[in-house]
Amino acid sequence: MKTIIQIFLWLACIGLGYMIYNSVNGPIEFKKVKQERYAKVIANLKDIRNSQEAYKTVNGRYAKDFDALISFVDTGKYTITQQRDTSYLEFDKTYGIDMLKEFKIVDTLGYVSVKDSLFKKDTRYKTMMNVPYAANNEKFEMKSAIIEKSGYKAPVFEAKVNKEVVLHDQPKSLLVKENSQVNVDEVNGNTIKVGSLTEVSTSGNWPSIYDKKSDK
Repeated sequence: MKTIIQIFLWLACIGLGYMIYNSVNGPIEFKKVKQERYAKVIANLKDIRNSQEAYKTVNGRYAKDFDALISFVDTGKYTITQQRDTSYLEFDKTYGIDMLKEFKIVDTLGYVSVKDSLFKKDTRYKTMMNVPYAANNEKFEMKSAIIEKSGYKAPVFEAKVNKEVVLHDQPKSLLVKENSQVNVDEVNGNTIKVGSLTEVSTSGNWPSIYDKKSDK
């Protein structure tokens, strides 16, 4: 009986030690995994944002889906223009004299490929809709709309993914805590997103640390 009790106590000590180790090391490992995965997710969202901004520059609105956006990047072109001032004399019947008229002339200088401008020879834009680390090949949810702000209509878009899609294999207790984040150094809320369907904004909801990582 003494031997059995000793074995039981040893097993209990080992189990307790593992629980203590896991309670301390678990959040550390979770944070490491989270930051690594978020960085790649955010890199895709930045590509989506850059492509959408190019689409808006050419078309005056945002693309409604990824098919339209990718097709645009493949074939779209920026128009390069130059604006210059000019003037001429015109007879004014009211005053009975020639008066100087000034106006602006916009010259088209050429065209630049959107694909070359944003991605050069990289073809990652063709898969930017895919969520990195997703278990079931999930894609970002993207929508565009026209909203009214301060008396004028403005085009908006939003692309997002739920955190649980990116962290599907992580401890549920830590994921619940992650979804309730309210911190300037964290991605707040239960989604990682860029843009907004209610505000005129193309900002992402991630902290600046992820922008610094992408610049390295």
